[in-house]
Amino acid sequence: MEPFLEMLAAERGAADNTLEAYRRDLEHLAGFLAGRGRAPSNATADDLRGYLAQLEAAGMAPRTAARRLSALRQYYRFLVSEERRADDPTLQLSSPRQGRSLPKILSEDEVTRLLEAARRRNGPEGLRLVAILELLYATGLRVSELVGLPAAAVARDPRLLIVSGKGGRERMVPLNEAARAALLAYEPARRGFLRRAGDERWLFPSRGGHGHLTRHRVAQLLKELAVEAGIDPAKVSPHVLRHAFASHLLAHGADLRAVQQMLGHADISTTQIYTHVLDERLRTLVQEHHPLARPAAAPAPRRAADGERG
Repeated sequence: MEPFLEMLAAERGAADNTLEAYRRDLEHLAGFLAGRGRAPSNATADDLRGYLAQLEAAGMAPRTAARRLSALRQYYRFLVSEERRADDPTLQLSSPRQGRSLPKILSEDEVTRLLEAARRRNGPEGLRLVAILELLYATGLRVSELVGLPAAAVARDPRLLIVSGKGGRERMVPLNEAARAALLAYEPARRGFLRRAGDERWLFPSRGGHGHLTRHRVAQLLKELAVEAGIDPAKVSPHVLRHAFASHLLAHGADLRAVQQMLGHADISTTQIYTHVLDERLRTLVQEHHPLARPAAAPAPRRAADGERG
């Protein structure tokens, strides 16, 4: 397992979170195979079919099972390339069938209500929360990218945000006026969240052990804010705001390729999931503006002729 993880880190620049996910997947497989007296390195195709069947019986979503199988495929390809195995047992496996799930998003009205609730918060924490919310909605950042932002990311040019994404790839995302104003208002309060020397390098420092806000804490703050805004907290998360950013941009006519670049997607096929918004927009346009889609006007009341008057 360790040489495989080292290869992912060294050759593919896999992030720590990605490496940890692969480790968990392989350890879970190892636990299943131990009951069969095998190790992952000598598992057969039947062993792996049994493992996938167990995942299905446990109620794992097809998409999650497919992601786990993808990790196994990479692992066994690595073993074959390193001549640790002569065959790849995953070549005999079929991916779990899965439907196309659309991303959960918030409506523009719900985002507005979240922002209004954040602005009602007083003091430094309120200023920080507004800055976080405006930044997430204006840029579509992953929460891991948000909490890892250095203060220098906005120091060079206030109109642009420099983001270090997956695999260490940098991208520039434009900041709208609302996000710039929120960051400017938050800056004087930022130093109040510092715990020790060195933490000032973070855009969102925290007095916690990490020196900056954690992903869990940001998610927690958003759910608390959802309650204040009268929105079901189960609907609100940093990733849902990322979906809202992309979907709302496309609904207002943004180019798909531009949205791909701002989200940091390596492949445009990942971004195309948001085109359901365009489909919905077209349906709405037809329903609202096509003459045949409008309800027929009620006929004018018939005026009685003179001879018909009683």
